[in-house]
Amino acid sequence: MLSSPYLYSLALFLSLSLIFLFLAPQILPLKHPPTISLADDLDDLALFHNATIAASTSSHSAAATKISHLSFSNHPKPKIAFLFLTNSDLVFAPLWDSFFSGNENLFNIYVHADPSIDLNKNPPHKLFQNRFIPAKRTERASPTLISAARRLLANALLDDPLNLYFALLSQTCIPLHSFQYIYHSILGNSTWKLFNSFATQSKHQSFIEILSEDPNLQRRYDARGENVMLPEVRFEDFRVGSQFFILAKRHALLVINEKKLWRKFRLPCLNLNSCYPEEHYFPTLLSMEDPSGCSHYSMTRVNWTESVDGHPHTYRPAEVSPELIYTLRESNSSYSYFFARKFSPDCLKPLMDIAPDVIFRD
Repeated sequence: MLSSPYLYSLALFLSLSLIFLFLAPQILPLKHPPTISLADDLDDLALFHNATIAASTSSHSAAATKISHLSFSNHPKPKIAFLFLTNSDLVFAPLWDSFFSGNENLFNIYVHADPSIDLNKNPPHKLFQNRFIPAKRTERASPTLISAARRLLANALLDDPLNLYFALLSQTCIPLHSFQYIYHSILGNSTWKLFNSFATQSKHQSFIEILSEDPNLQRRYDARGENVMLPEVRFEDFRVGSQFFILAKRHALLVINEKKLWRKFRLPCLNLNSCYPEEHYFPTLLSMEDPSGCSHYSMTRVNWTESVDGHPHTYRPAEVSPELIYTLRESNSSYSYFFARKFSPDCLKPLMDIAPDVIFRD
């Protein structure tokens, strides 16, 4: 028969075990692979279907006469749709407001804000008011970021046939050049090119990073399980790149109409440390479908030399200077970089101080 000390020890052990069983999830939250519900997927499919119909039925004459409800001009020209994907306040709104000022008939803005973020505590800047699309929860390193990007593309396609390019940005992105510099670099600067751009959409290039060499590529490919990506995506077709891109309209339509690869990339990962579907879906799809129609490089500069937990270097106020902007513009392509990330929120003031003479003076 067990003595009293043994009984007390056993009782204490069982009590602590029960407490840990019930409280452990609250003390040490378990990380579950994020999934996308069937209802959310069906909602997106309906949106993509409507956007595709709207884009396919809008003729050149319709595109020349329809004006977006987000536009300010009755003189239609090709536009760039700026797609902001955010899970926090848009603190650089004043900088973007200065960037867009005076070009109201050449752009549209669309914002996908994680609904778990209460932006009502800090009402958005006037620039972003009434520009939020219906959004769903997002989580880093999950297919929810792919869905959010596709949702932004679809809303922009549905909203205005004049949107011919689609630039995906985050809340930590800043412009490195004036709007006119970026607009003319993409669409040309002559009147003939502006109107001719509607007829030459099949030749428009997308600016998206597409890389086939990466030491972690095999682990990322197997993140959902060995051979799970087959037969739709072979390892030799698997690509990696920045999740931030500038897509031509024909590629935006390709993305929202794609279903085969999405069935694989939406699957939850077993190895969460090697799972970054948002960095693979778009470059893999476009590399498989139209590699010659893509630049294979991004127009958004990122500093990975001081990566922390998978995040790039974050610039702080003390680093902001004209020299930094000039350095961030430098690239190995025929274009200099258009945008850069990541900047901490307190960089806004020093950026605003140098913007008139450095960023917006090209």
